Amino acid sequence: MRLNKYFLAGITVASLSFTSCNDDDDNNRTIPQEELRDETDQALKEDDSIIEYLQTHFYNYEEFDSPSEDFDYQIDIDTIAGDNSDKEPIWGSDNLTTKVVKYQVNETELDYNLYILKVREGAGEQPHFSDSTFVRYKGELLSSDVFDSSINSPVWFDLVGFIYTDIGNNGQQVLRQSPGTVPAFREALTEFKSASNYTVNADNTINWSQDYGVGALFAPSGLGYFNSTTAGPSYSPLVFTFHLLNVNEADHDGDGVPSWMEDINGNRNLYDDDTDGDGLPNFSDSDDDGDGLLTRREIIINTDGTITLPDTNNNGTVNYLDPDYFQPVGEDED
Repeated sequence: MRLNKYFLAGITVASLSFTSCNDDDDNNRTIPQEELRDETDQALKEDDSIIEYLQTHFYNYEEFDSPSEDFDYQIDIDTIAGDNSDKEPIWGSDNLTTKVVKYQVNETELDYNLYILKVREGAGEQPHFSDSTFVRYKGELLSSDVFDSSINSPVWFDLVGFIYTDIGNNGQQVLRQSPGTVPAFREALTEFKSASNYTVNADNTINWSQDYGVGALFAPSGLGYFNSTTAGPSYSPLVFTFHLLNVNEADHDGDGVPSWMEDINGNRNLYDDDTDGDGLPNFSDSDDDGDGLLTRREIIINTDGTITLPDTNNNGTVNYLDPDYFQPVGEDED
């Protein structure tokens, strides 16, 4: 999927390769890239282009205001011209908001403007930045060229990806990465909610309640693919329209602690939280403190699904993050 970004928070976008668990020969595969441009200048230039696009294009707001019985709730965007000269630009819509996203491209951390069109927020569950989401979507450029689409076949996206161990061709253990989505997609989806309900038909198709999140995003390449050609020309602002149908709270390592709770320093970057320094971030590590006792054995999973994080030695660090606390196997806490 082109929506998948070869992204590991904490490294630069200039390195857009990822290791594949399917073919060791592809481990050093790279995506074609153009020469790097100044990140700040490029961000300003693209922001101007996006604003101009929003001022000269409209979406089918009239269909959403008075939906027909067979309306598919897809956002259609077109140019304000000719028969559409009287349409309201997206720029003037009350549904358009700007979200400032701090993100590092190469060595430069910038505040990027992410424009989000929230046509319908949704009525179900709102995803954390680390969750998995079930979506219909279409991705295109400002030129209206579509580079990826899954409107008729919704797909699950892990918003952040994860790190896992594998065995390489030489028989030694290696770390591999499963990619997450581009930052623009992740940051936009966390502003919406899923459908509140659904029914499964006899043929295993699904009918979603008509209250799922419906939206669009308009993002600079710094929150997308930047100088790679993954989605077409490099340095291309992106437009995604989407339906958020379902959300799954992710626990990537299955240790009982939801991934969003493993953002220890609270910076929404799960890849720089590695308590035991073993190269596996906590959200991809089943023994976060490296004391030999699995995290799942150092927390309490309550009957209602909530968790309690004990600090047995009262030193201010919960057991599963405290290498100085070790509970021998067989001495389970109540």
